[in-house]
Amino acid sequence: MSITPFVPSWQYYRRKIAGATMLALCYLSAVLAIVPLVLIFFYTINRGVSYLNLDFFIQMPKPVGEPGGGMANAIVGTLVLVATGSAIGLPIGILTGIYLAEFGNNKFAYFARFMTDVLSGVPSIVAGVVAYGLVVVPMKHFSAAAGGVALAILMIPTVTRTTEEMIRLVPHSYREAALALGIPMWKTTMQIVVRTAFRGIITGILLSIARIAGETAPLLFTALGNRFWSTSLDQPIGSLTVFIYDYAKAPFEDWNNQAWAAALVLIILISGLSLAVRVVTRSKFVQR
Repeated sequence: MSITPFVPSWQYYRRKIAGATMLALCYLSAVLAIVPLVLIFFYTINRGVSYLNLDFFIQMPKPVGEPGGGMANAIVGTLVLVATGSAIGLPIGILTGIYLAEFGNNKFAYFARFMTDVLSGVPSIVAGVVAYGLVVVPMKHFSAAAGGVALAILMIPTVTRTTEEMIRLVPHSYREAALALGIPMWKTTMQIVVRTAFRGIITGILLSIARIAGETAPLLFTALGNRFWSTSLDQPIGSLTVFIYDYAKAPFEDWNNQAWAAALVLIILISGLSLAVRVVTRSKFVQR
């Protein structure tokens, strides 16, 4: 029995050329997206690394016109604001995501899901104005608590949608097996479903924290900024992003240099959180 040899037709070559062209365009698009990020990263390193020293981390800002000093209060203030925002936003986002995934087949859930999607597209400065009206105006002064509320508003949509999608990926057979053994629905959800989706939920948490760590606009309306040492939630507090904003536009070269150093610290912080996301998603110690 003879075998007819394969003779490529013009349609075959057209598909090959089209496939190769689209693949090349994908690579080109990836390069065009990565190059600006790489340039920003290395330019920030080049401008800020020479001004990054121990004093930057342990000393307070110097008075206007006096060289030196550091941003110890701003670094601690950023940590306080992120922790406050996380303490408010994470429980709300995670519980909302669990509700939408497990019990979200009603009109209220559809409305909540729609509002979450809308909130995810709201500019950060709007969240700052909302927090200003909700917290600053009643308190009659700026505070770290108001900044935490603004950051919480920004992180809720990311945590909610990530939690919902990760829980939806858990096979229904897990729930059915647990219910067949007589385990209550709430315990099945919290101890089996959520634990199975834990890796994805942690990813959403870290991504949301990385986002709010770099926000400036909402803090201008809420936490305001503080050149003195303060960790009180009831008082204005410094932050790296606000210091970068103030120092970058100042007419003093030393302040401009410290702004580059602060920008480098912020990039390292956010890059570290992004790396943590990758480690968590690939960790063998967090079981599905």
